[in-house]
Amino acid sequence: MKILVTFCRIFVAALFLFSGFIKLNDPLGFSYKLQEYFGEGVLNLEFLIPYALLIAVFLVIFEIILGITLILGYLPKFTVWSLLLMIVFFTFLTFYSAYFNKVTDCGCFGDALPLTPWESFTKDLILLALILVLFFGRKFITPVHPIAVHKWVVFVSFTLCLGFAYYVLMYLPVFDFRAYKEGTDMLKGMEVPEGAPKAEFAYHWKFDINGEEKIITTSGDYPKVEGEFINVETEELKEGYEPAIHDFAIEKDGNDYTVELLKKEKLLMIVAYNLSKSEDEGFTAIKEVTDKAKSQGFTVIGLTASGSKDISDVRAKYDLDFYFFSTDETALKTVIRSNPGILKLKYGVIQQKLHWNDADKLSF
Repeated sequence: MKILVTFCRIFVAALFLFSGFIKLNDPLGFSYKLQEYFGEGVLNLEFLIPYALLIAVFLVIFEIILGITLILGYLPKFTVWSLLLMIVFFTFLTFYSAYFNKVTDCGCFGDALPLTPWESFTKDLILLALILVLFFGRKFITPVHPIAVHKWVVFVSFTLCLGFAYYVLMYLPVFDFRAYKEGTDMLKGMEVPEGAPKAEFAYHWKFDINGEEKIITTSGDYPKVEGEFINVETEELKEGYEPAIHDFAIEKDGNDYTVELLKKEKLLMIVAYNLSKSEDEGFTAIKEVTDKAKSQGFTVIGLTASGSKDISDVRAKYDLDFYFFSTDETALKTVIRSNPGILKLKYGVIQQKLHWNDADKLSF
């Protein structure tokens, strides 16, 4: 039993430390995932959405601290109870998400290791079993010596975690695991190879035929039946090839300018997924850097999911000398964890990604 507890102790601690650090590297991304869970279609806890970032930072730091206390054998009763309560909650959450297909990626390991809902649930089941071994065998969790330094290790770890979280929020994640990291060729990232498998769908059409509901399934065509249409549900039968960059488009007035703009030799993109939530100081810095970029021959554009009124207000308020194009909000949140943020591209290749706090570091 002691050997089993030791194995579970090391494995669980390592997993919690890895998972916690990956999310601590990108707490803003984890907060977006929490917002999905808090949404009306999942847990219906929308009052928590404004506090998602604060909750995200607390959860990931707590996850790391539990991994450290488990390794040290510090406060074993508190540690195993905390581990058990956390894993029970997240096992329920991942099962609910998988069974009802609510959130397609739990965000357990951020963008470093995306998991499907059922993979997340399976992972949590394994963790639950290991943590139950720790819970019932906690008397075998012996502390690492010297015991006197445990509280200082925890305190220093907590302080370092807070400092690291502050740094990545004020600038950008230190490690970028997304499809828009520096050096990425966005044009190639959007390509679909010739002969790549295509997705296959089944469409379940529901009709009221003579007072009786009937479902007719087709591969896409509208059924030729006499009756009143009620609704249609789509089922994916086979996954198709999905390029690394699949939801990014630069549009204006119904026209797509993605390829045309990405082929520019000197392109500067100002990304602000929601202008009403953008930081005032950010656009003050953006104004200075975009004016300089235009004088250096750059094509400067803004990308946002906000409406025309917000765009007009921001352009007038900060005297911005460039136009905004429309892009999906989720895609923009993925592109850069800054609102606003800066991307410098050359023929579609991302040369620099900068938080607005680092606007003065843009090279021309």
